[in-house]
Formats: sequence, C-alpha cells, structure tokens
Amino acid sequence: MRATILASVLVLAAAPALASDRTDVLATVKAYTGAFNKGDTAGAAALCTPQAVIIDDFAPHVWQGATACADWAAGLAAAAKAAGDTDAVVSTGKPLQLIVTGDRAYAVLPAKYIYKENGKPVKEPGLWTFAFQKLDAGWRISGWAWARE
Repeated sequence: MRATILASVLVLAAAPALASDRTDVLATVKAYTGAFNKGDTAGAAALCTPQAVIIDDFAPHVWQGATACADWAAGLAAAAKAAGDTDAVVSTGKPLQLIVTGDRAYAVLPAKYIYKENGKPVKEPGLWTFAFQKLDAGWRISGWAWARE
C-alpha cells in the first residue's frame, strides 16, 4: 500500500513537468516558424542542436551537423530564387503527436507552406515532424522532416 501511494505521488508530481515540457516544445516550434517567417535565419538556427538533421523535398534533401539549419535555409533561399518563389510563410496546426520522454521529445504537426511562385499563390499542405533535445538553454530541434500531403 505504501509503495502504491508513493508511486501515485511521483506520477502526480511528474505530470505538471510533462505538461510544461509539452508547452515548451511547442513554444520552440512557434519560435522556429516565427523566425523563419521573419527571414531570421540566425534566430531559427539558434533553436537547433549542433547535431541537427533536416530532411526536405528539395536537393540535396538532407542537411546535418552544426550548420544544418543555416545550410538548409540557404538552400531553400537558392531553390526559391531559382523557382521564382517569394513571400513564404509557414504555419502549424494542433499536434497529431507530441511525446516527451525525459530530455527528448517528438512531435508531428500538420503544416501549411504558403508562398507565391512567379506571382501566383501556392498552398502546400504538409506534415512537419520534429525531434527535440532539452539542453541547458531549453528545448532545441535535433531534427525535422517535411512531407507534402
């Protein structure tokens, strides 16, 4: 009986931390998309871990390491310029999955990438999958992948 009560207390004590971590993970996604939408490449890159991996649908399709987030942004800018894409904005919806396990987290969010291609509006719905690591500075993106719907 005593062990059961102790276990219940530990579970209840951990619940607020988990809720806070879930909120903080989503705040990192919001900060990342906010930085992207403002064209703040450095701000977005600061939210990535040094071992980050990014997978996206334009070549070379994968970026990894300490400069992955900045390299991906530079690659996107080059691809957008070549395709005549402008005015890009990304938004996310309510998480389809959000799992926090200690100092690691995983989230899958519906997303919309909206831009103009040669002046014509384009709406690209997709799924954005993230992996996170909790560092001293807070939750950081250790990887993400984009898939068009």
